[in-house]
Amino acid sequence: MTPIRGPVAWVAVVAALGLGSSGAGAAQTGPDPTPSPPPAVTTTSSPPPAVTTTSSTTPPVGAAAAEIDAGRSLFEVACTTCHGAEARGTDRGPSLVGVGAASADFYLSTGRMPLDRPRSQAERKRPAYSPSEIALLTAYVASLGPGPPIPDVDPGGGDLTLGYTLYADNCASCHSSAGAGGALGHAVYAPPLNRATPREVAEAIRIGPGAMPLFGDDTFDDHEVDSIVRYVVYLRDPRDEGGLDLGHLGPLSEGLVAWAVGLLGVLLAARWIGTRD
Repeated sequence: MTPIRGPVAWVAVVAALGLGSSGAGAAQTGPDPTPSPPPAVTTTSSPPPAVTTTSSTTPPVGAAAAEIDAGRSLFEVACTTCHGAEARGTDRGPSLVGVGAASADFYLSTGRMPLDRPRSQAERKRPAYSPSEIALLTAYVASLGPGPPIPDVDPGGGDLTLGYTLYADNCASCHSSAGAGGALGHAVYAPPLNRATPREVAEAIRIGPGAMPLFGDDTFDDHEVDSIVRYVVYLRDPRDEGGLDLGHLGPLSEGLVAWAVGLLGVLLAARWIGTRD
């Protein structure tokens, strides 16, 4: 074969080099016949961000502030005569700073406040305010300082046997074994429990109204309070096994019946003896 010389030879060399380089580039950029799997990507699953929701029973800050302001206005009209303009008390009534929502709700919802005669025992009567007004006054009193909140009571979650034991040890001496109440001294008495709602019973346990002692979290936990409340509810319609209920007044009515039956028996026996021939 005759070798090519001159400019034509250089053109042939350049063309050959161009084809070689383009072929090499195609070989490098062409698809890989055996593609490797993609590298594993390690992801760390993070929990979804917390979503803050407002419960229907817990008003937002704006609504709470509005309730407190409305409660203060109502307080200034109805309560300052005894408790003072700043609710710090007067010679006619105690300070309400730090008594908590439970105390305000208990006294207002049971009608024990307003009190007709200051310094006398507060008696249960028809509430002077509507439920919405009571909620406003309670919100204002609760804002005055930390105190017992309104308890979230669940009688169904309590234990009836435990409730009986706690009631017998701590409550029956004043409220009687049947929850009928009783006298404690001159013009002081423990009220009957048949009209108290479960929440009112729990509130009374936590705040100790009147002559009643206060039972805080260090004395009764929430389960024990639920158990006492369950037993108090049970006392309204207990199972009367083995006889008549006698008004559910406990030993008092049983003793009266025993004396009446006994005296009647003595009188009948005396008459029978006196009329014998």
